[in-house]
Amino acid sequence: MKIISAGQDTAAGATVPTPSVRWALAGLSLSMLLSSLGTSVANVALPTLAQAFTASFQQVQWIVLAYLLAITTVIVSVGRLGDLIGRRRLLLGGILLFTAASVLCGLAPTLWSLIAARAAQGLGAAIMMALTMAFVGETVPKARTGSAMGLLGTMSAVGTALGPSLGGALIAGPGWRAIFLVNAPLGLLALFLAHRHLPADRQRPGTDRAAFDRVGTLLLALTLAAYALAMTMGRGSFGSLNVGLLVAAAVGVGLFVRAESRAASPLIRLTMFRDPALSASLAMSTLVSTVMMATLVVGPFYLARALGLHEALVGLVLSVGPLVAALTGVPAGRIADRFGAPRMTVLGLVAMTAGSLVLSLTPASLGIAGYLVPIVVITAGYAVFQTANNTAVMTDVPPDRRGVISGMLNLSRNLGLITGASVMGAVFALAAATNDITTAAPDAVATGMRITFAVAAALIAVALVIAVGGRALARRSSPAEVPVR
Repeated sequence: MKIISAGQDTAAGATVPTPSVRWALAGLSLSMLLSSLGTSVANVALPTLAQAFTASFQQVQWIVLAYLLAITTVIVSVGRLGDLIGRRRLLLGGILLFTAASVLCGLAPTLWSLIAARAAQGLGAAIMMALTMAFVGETVPKARTGSAMGLLGTMSAVGTALGPSLGGALIAGPGWRAIFLVNAPLGLLALFLAHRHLPADRQRPGTDRAAFDRVGTLLLALTLAAYALAMTMGRGSFGSLNVGLLVAAAVGVGLFVRAESRAASPLIRLTMFRDPALSASLAMSTLVSTVMMATLVVGPFYLARALGLHEALVGLVLSVGPLVAALTGVPAGRIADRFGAPRMTVLGLVAMTAGSLVLSLTPASLGIAGYLVPIVVITAGYAVFQTANNTAVMTDVPPDRRGVISGMLNLSRNLGLITGASVMGAVFALAAATNDITTAAPDAVATGMRITFAVAAALIAVALVIAVGGRALARRSSPAEVPVR
């Protein structure tokens, strides 16, 4: 079912974006950049923060975890809330919250006040992530959706790549507080651009305004929090607490499904999963993000232990992946607009499968080049997939569901990253036959890398099967049979 908003109709008449559209995209891009930068910039500061607050690594780890948990637990809910109360006003509130929380992070006198401010910053980032994608349908012509999604993907990759280098430079210069305070002027600029150039929320009669599903929101947040904690606590070990949290998450899923089936205005309409295209896109996004986490988990150890590279060179090599993703995003969006998002989704998955297979067969004797060439292929394939997949999902979403669908896309990606950090890390350690990967022999680390990427290739092959099967099911389903998302 193809429903185009009034904003799209207006924009569709122009083959070239107007200056107002360009400035609106600039505001959305800056919002995406800041939210992704908030994730990566803090990781490099953890050793410094442990010294500054005289805290253990387990304690300072909550600086990253609080941000990640806040995003994961509320991103679908804030997307739905934007659909109900107006995306523009909620996005402005999210940018303002992110900016204010960044200042509080930079001024935090204690570790726990910093963690609390990071949680608030994560809530603002969740709003920014969910609603920037939702706004694409209201700001650009339908024929240019892929280009806009590619731009947002590029800014996300730039934020991820920029975090470690910018964080390191700021810590070496002004100090750790600057890594949070630098968001303030950028946040104010994003707030100005969004306020000035984003289309106003359409007023709807009070009788048409659906109630917000508070019970479903609470159940989903608790379920996602339990799962995220199960996957991230323990620094690689999986004990009774992790198992208990997984059981709690499984119970939460059951309670959430029951609550949504009875709700008059559910947070997530369960019937939307009968749409094979949407279900396939969410499943593929989770699988692909799980695999991409392997590059972050395995890469540093392989480069340092198996290839014997110095820390500075390890960081430089690791930055190539995000740089490739940043350079590929916009061209991938334009190609998706021209040749169709479904076709480009499959192409991206094929490239990722090929790159993972090559990496699973690469001997350490090939050095940096043997690692970088397949990583470039994997990362470029990921950028093509992500842009095309997001475009395929968001192009025909009804206007009153854009926020929640955008939130679900972001959630599937986050769940993949969280799962990948735990699962692919466990595969790597198991394949290397060691309990402590930091002291493993170079040959063991090389073997672990190859086996991990063989598993990654298998997971992407599953995503390929889902892509082809989802397209076949979508062709057989008539428009009347596909439920409104």
